[in-house]
Amino acid sequence: MNTETYDVIVIGGGPSGATAADDLASKGWSVLLLDRQGRTKPCGGAIPPRLIKDFFIPDHLLVAKARCARMISPKDNKVDIPIENGFVGMVNRDAFDEWLRERAHTHGAKRMRGSFEKLTRDDDGVARIHITTQAATHAGQPTPQPETTSLRARFVVGADGAKSEVARHHIEGAERTKYVFAYHEIVKAPAAQADYDPDRCDVYYRGTLSPDFYGWVFPHGDTMSIGTGSADKGFSLRSAVGRLRETAGLHTAETLRREGAPIPMKPLPKWDNGKDIILAGDAAGVVAPASGEGIYYAMACGRMAADSVHEALETGNTACLKKARKTFMKQHGTVFWVLGIMQYFWYSNDRRREKFVTICEDKDVQQLTFESYMNKVLVRKKPMAHVRIFFKDLAHLFGLAPRT
Repeated sequence: MNTETYDVIVIGGGPSGATAADDLASKGWSVLLLDRQGRTKPCGGAIPPRLIKDFFIPDHLLVAKARCARMISPKDNKVDIPIENGFVGMVNRDAFDEWLRERAHTHGAKRMRGSFEKLTRDDDGVARIHITTQAATHAGQPTPQPETTSLRARFVVGADGAKSEVARHHIEGAERTKYVFAYHEIVKAPAAQADYDPDRCDVYYRGTLSPDFYGWVFPHGDTMSIGTGSADKGFSLRSAVGRLRETAGLHTAETLRREGAPIPMKPLPKWDNGKDIILAGDAAGVVAPASGEGIYYAMACGRMAADSVHEALETGNTACLKKARKTFMKQHGTVFWVLGIMQYFWYSNDRRREKFVTICEDKDVQQLTFESYMNKVLVRKKPMAHVRIFFKDLAHLFGLAPRT
């Protein structure tokens, strides 16, 4: 058996795993980044300025810069929310994820293309990761037969997605996770269309497009992402996207590819095994309710997991692994809680969705929402604005607020 031992093996090369591998390799640890590759996760691809700044994302990866968000109600009421003093970057996940993986490689992480099969332990207690490797192929060449290998790791970062095999077998409580299923179609952007704006994200709130989430049309430069999601397994996402394309006037646009995947609904109650395994990204459940935003939170989680592993490697104290979840929930737990309540209440039927979009017309709501989104902190510097929003929300709930 292979006796090669890494300080850390990161399983999964999405934004979270690639970030964790990059941070740990940059600190001088021996790191292996294992990724299947060849599959792009369905994702709107929006990244806020905070992510671009914190993770040094170069401008060339931004295929579009959204400067406006349009909220569209069940009755087709449209509310345009300008993104003042900034923009939301849009990325293509295939190029973005690969750039992150390659950055980790340039900083010292070894890359391996393959699939995680299982984790066992050697006689000395060190984790052994069993891998099915996938050699790169070129056009015209036969596909090589997969091979199996195994490597040892002092620590393991499980960043292998929503239905993480690492979590399922090694983290207590992971099997109780609930999911939203997302589906989108990548289409060619129209050359000319009356209501199409390449700098605007359109968000549709209506039950025919999702009974508990929303539909989206996001610009990606030469292409667009048109998608929706739902936790209702009986709801046809593909049919809903077809309806959305008709509604948006994009039913004739050329479809380039279709993608679907589960997305976790809330952070797992436990991220580590107390010894040498820690989760990150979708495997840890860090996708924001209501908005479905995941890239920033995945990368922030990956960084926190890397910090915890780094401290454990330096000190030998594996209790450090618990710091990742504690830190994440301290910084973002309140936002997730608020968004969860918002999704549960406002997305439950079209009558409430209509009121929700109406509330979004309010300038206080717009300013505080986007300041919080752009900077990833709850805005507390304008207490009277929060008070005004509270009373306006009550008025809408009881039908006492006039349309503005």
